[in-house]
Amino acid sequence: MKTFKLNAEPRTDLGKKAAKALRANQMIPCVLNGGKVVELKDGKYDGTLAQGEKVVEISRDGKAVLTTDFAVKTNDVRKLIYTPEVYVVDLNLNGVEKKAVLKDIQWHPINDSILHLDFLEVNEQKPVVVEIPVKIEGHAVGVKAGGKLYLSMKKVKVKGIYTDIPERIVVNVDNIAIGHAIKVGDLKFDKYELANAKDLVITGVRATRAAAAAAAESEENGEEAAAE
Repeated sequence: MKTFKLNAEPRTDLGKKAAKALRANQMIPCVLNGGKVVELKDGKYDGTLAQGEKVVEISRDGKAVLTTDFAVKTNDVRKLIYTPEVYVVDLNLNGVEKKAVLKDIQWHPINDSILHLDFLEVNEQKPVVVEIPVKIEGHAVGVKAGGKLYLSMKKVKVKGIYTDIPERIVVNVDNIAIGHAIKVGDLKFDKYELANAKDLVITGVRATRAAAAAAAESEENGEEAAAE
């Protein structure tokens, strides 16, 4: 995946009022999840927290994860958000470097402005699931026979180590005949896997009216020839 550099400011003043003030200053509140897993003692974390970090308990046996609240400039993330590309984000939090992927965007229901961004910290040991664009290549035999190629899934979910995940999933359609399709379960990869339901159709070729009429005419002519 491509790399996107992003500077961020840790947040310590949280809550709706603080978030509203950030947005008024062309800033977007964010959170970085998937950080270091730590042990709690008597329900408390005895380590040192960096600016913006907080402890979120994740199990009853005393395990918690460190998350980071921060803010970014709205203009700084436009090329990250308004694009079909998927990036690994080099996040600079006051000099502390972290790698992450953008996982979720919360939009305003009326004016479509960005309310909040959720990021997921990544490393070379822990697999992640991200959505990757699908690219079609080749010329389907079904299209040559008069059918029409369709794309049902413009993106697929890919699970793997972030360094192994490609910029896009390339699907070759050369061998797709009319009425046939390629499903998620048909695609296999060495270093990553598709996380969508196996029976979901990615792409296929459907019959057009012209192709159906030609097939019917051919069948009718064949029957007439046999009758003679």
